[in-house]
Amino acid sequence: MGQNKNVLVSGASFAGLTTAYWMNKMGYKVTVVEIGNHLKMGGTPVDIKDETVNIVKRMGVFEQIKAQRIGPEKWEFKNADDVSEKTVLIEKQPDNEFEIERDILLNMLFNLIKDDVNFIFNNSITSLNEKEDCIEVAFKDGSKNQFELVFGCDGIHSAVRRIWFGEESEYAHFLGQYFCVVITKRLLVEEGTYQMYAEPNKGLALYAYNNKTDIIFTFRPEKEIFYDYRDQEQMKQIVQEQIQNMSWRASELKDELLNSQSFYFDQFCQIKMPSWTKGRVALVGDAGYCASPAAGMGGSLAIIGATALADAFEKCDGNFELAFEEYNQDLRPFIEEVQSGAVEMLDKLLPATQEEIDLRNKNGLEF
Repeated sequence: MGQNKNVLVSGASFAGLTTAYWMNKMGYKVTVVEIGNHLKMGGTPVDIKDETVNIVKRMGVFEQIKAQRIGPEKWEFKNADDVSEKTVLIEKQPDNEFEIERDILLNMLFNLIKDDVNFIFNNSITSLNEKEDCIEVAFKDGSKNQFELVFGCDGIHSAVRRIWFGEESEYAHFLGQYFCVVITKRLLVEEGTYQMYAEPNKGLALYAYNNKTDIIFTFRPEKEIFYDYRDQEQMKQIVQEQIQNMSWRASELKDELLNSQSFYFDQFCQIKMPSWTKGRVALVGDAGYCASPAAGMGGSLAIIGATALADAFEKCDGNFELAFEEYNQDLRPFIEEVQSGAVEMLDKLLPATQEEIDLRNKNGLEF
């Protein structure tokens, strides 16, 4: 179907690697350009569930995922004195949901295509110029090339979206909260344990697995905070100010957050666009329809989106205009449902009042 047509994928995360996998399978000559000097490692574990399970079976990696699964065995809801007011034991992992470390899954997908796809690291797209039968791409290193199609799989702060569809502010919808995540390579709580602590509009969580611990800090300020997402020092300053004076293990966890090499900070926000395609360009994953981490489906959504696009190509026999139309139409109801569920979940995850905290500490997340 691809008849050796050249296509470019921007971004080597889940959306990019899955898009590259399917396009290569359909006979396209795929180039992946990634701004980092290797795959971007780090990040919290990924949930493979529902439709994603069927997709990873189609890709032939389901058994590997199953063999590497993790998952909490115990949830504890803590008060300021470090007393567990509610403990939920999980005796059996669900049969249709598989949690896996992000880096392990990323490497798994990379290994599927690394010998068949051209990877260019340490580079990025700086401009796009569509012609009648191709799209000319200029890169940061000064080089230019022509491609049949370009896929923007470059995340929530997508450069492809900014260059081709317009500024991020046109499409980003702030959900009122911020989060900071780091992963420390030692256990801060018992292996397999997920602990949650909250004060009004501020929350801390710890999740221990495979001898490492995710530390997650969330907060809801009175008004939106404006910052440069490339300025780590500025973001650390925001975290320091917000976590100050919190109880429980906050002073110890503040040091972990601020001194970690894996520091990540951003706002909870969703990307909403009237169309994920324009001309010869399509957006996939967070670049087009980020639902926010509150959906618990970041990696899954990227894999589902890339596969929906590939299935549209198959159905439309490689006619990209028809395939793009199909992709926009067929995937949209699912995306809207996931985004709406994420908004509801976000408020549940971070109580606004002491009354709500007491309720959660008594009932877990089931209130």
